[in-house]
Amino acid sequence: MTDQLQKYQHVDQIVASVLGVSVDQLSDELSYQSIHQWDSLSHVDLMLELEKQYQCKIDQDLLTELVTVKALRQWASGAGKAAGAPAVAAPAQGPVLHRGLNGIHFDSSRITRIDGTNGVLEYCGYSIHELAELSSFDEVAYLLHFGKLPDAAERQAFQDQLTAARSLPASVAQLMRDLRHAHPVEAVRTGVSALGGFDPNANDPSEAARRGVGVRLLAQIPLLIATHHAARGGRELVTPDPSLPLIDHLLWMLKGEAPSALEVQLMNCDFVVHADHSSNASTFAARVATGCQVDMYGVITAAISTFAGDLHGGAIERVMDMIDEIGTVANTAAYVAERRANNLPVMGFGHRVYRTEDPRVRHLRSSALRASQERGDLTGFEIIQALETEMAPYARHGIEANVDLYAGLLYRMLGLPNDLSVPLFIAARMAGWAAHALEQDANNILIRPLLHYSGRSGLIHPARGGQ
Repeated sequence: MTDQLQKYQHVDQIVASVLGVSVDQLSDELSYQSIHQWDSLSHVDLMLELEKQYQCKIDQDLLTELVTVKALRQWASGAGKAAGAPAVAAPAQGPVLHRGLNGIHFDSSRITRIDGTNGVLEYCGYSIHELAELSSFDEVAYLLHFGKLPDAAERQAFQDQLTAARSLPASVAQLMRDLRHAHPVEAVRTGVSALGGFDPNANDPSEAARRGVGVRLLAQIPLLIATHHAARGGRELVTPDPSLPLIDHLLWMLKGEAPSALEVQLMNCDFVVHADHSSNASTFAARVATGCQVDMYGVITAAISTFAGDLHGGAIERVMDMIDEIGTVANTAAYVAERRANNLPVMGFGHRVYRTEDPRVRHLRSSALRASQERGDLTGFEIIQALETEMAPYARHGIEANVDLYAGLLYRMLGLPNDLSVPLFIAARMAGWAAHALEQDANNILIRPLLHYSGRSGLIHPARGGQ
């Protein structure tokens, strides 16, 4: 047996063991995210095991090169380099594949800038940190829609638009009550689609009409959430002064009483950091729908449907399930160990864009702590802190806390149930979805990527003697 073959076999055994697959499944073409066992956390597990076995340190550049079995074999048999291995795997006799469109820029945008390497997030040039501390959500929604922060007159005019839109057609309000046993996300998705049927100008393609729908939905989605929430609680919806800022108005409807200044402050920060995040899956869905010239109600329905998945916005609710399952800080280490042993994710960690801590986390962590202290219940916060400690070995390779980790806890500490976590995120993200739909529409193009066909070809129909 040659020395090179021994080295290949050694690294193959490591890969197979970490991923939980057989050595026979390994080939040069097998790549990161080409199978469900090789997800982002497993990839970091693999890097950590390679560091241990080869007594080395794998930096960020090398981590992004070691994404195929071929690259791993070349690295293990060489002098610590991936021998020019490609960052994306190419299937045999086919084009280079970018699974999940990872790393692909499909258009340009003036809305949100993300620097995943350095943990930077900006809306229209403004740091998320300044906006979270200094601006109301209404102002940030205006910024996303119009590309500038409003002056006093513009802010008042925008507020007047929101105030005027704070009502639902009677049939839609009744629909929310009829759906009281449905999950709130299902109710909101259905409600947005239904609103389109009551708007005689829903298919008006003009910018003014589509912008108007975007602003109205910004005001009406909170009403859909609150109407459904009141109905399932068996109470009448309390509707405060509609001229209140969006956050004050929403909290009052959800809680049935005037919110405290602290509750408004914390929820405002939450909505600001959730307002947009460039081309995530739901925003991409909104742009794809816009590219097909779908009306704005259809665009937002598509975005909500995409957003609800557990690998996107739905992760917030799953984080709360995780906290409840762990129960106490003492159980945290065993929980993480069991999840990784079974190749299962730990919710609230890792991001497709950020290779450092998600810049939104600092604000949600602070808000969740303040809300927990105010409520006199630090159990959930301390469990999350323990999770961050247990996941620290992954942080060096880019798997850190993400926006979902603390948001659900904040809502719970504000007295809101777990299943409102995703609808509340939707209410905030509505600002970004509408902005992206308008930007896409301004210079529209049908978004139509390709799939590389890898099946059989040229078969003979059985009627003509084929099999």
